[in-house]
Amino acid sequence: MVKLNKIYTRTGDDGSTGLVDGSRVAKHAPRMDAIGVVDEANSALGHSAVALVDSEHAQALFRIQNDLFDLGADLATPAEEGDDFAPSEMVLRIVAAQVTWLEEAIDAANAHLEPLTSFVLPGGSEASARLHVARAAVRRAERACVALAAGEAVNPQALAYINRLSDYLFVLARVANSNGADDVKWVPGANR
Repeated sequence: MVKLNKIYTRTGDDGSTGLVDGSRVAKHAPRMDAIGVVDEANSALGHSAVALVDSEHAQALFRIQNDLFDLGADLATPAEEGDDFAPSEMVLRIVAAQVTWLEEAIDAANAHLEPLTSFVLPGGSEASARLHVARAAVRRAERACVALAAGEAVNPQALAYINRLSDYLFVLARVANSNGADDVKWVPGANR
């Protein structure tokens, strides 16, 4: 259980922040960039969820927001030598079941959509537009996580999760556009 009595600690005034293992890193380090961009994506999901007004899709986004906190905790826990990224009582990791849940959610939502015949522009309904903003934020989070993984060990399930999440948000944006009927289609070269 997390207990925060005091919101500010002053320990980060020197430009560093603490990780789960007690180590400190610069706030501009790739690990902190990844954690920060995941947090931004989580906020974009919250903004999207309120546009879906108590639907099953809003509930799914609330579940995903919780998973994104898990992802942040995973990223805030540096791997040790030979780490297999298995969760424990003291270490929170994204697990395959979370990725599988997203894949099943993508398949379920996509089952009601006509196949794409064109790329779609972000927009249509307000809910769809918000979901596209969240999708773009998640893509940025994925790039930050992949950049971190280029230099440090990162849980492969965490990378899979953030990749699947943008796919889910794309499909959900189409669902929010009357199951794709109100998608705004890209017309290549339309304004030449």
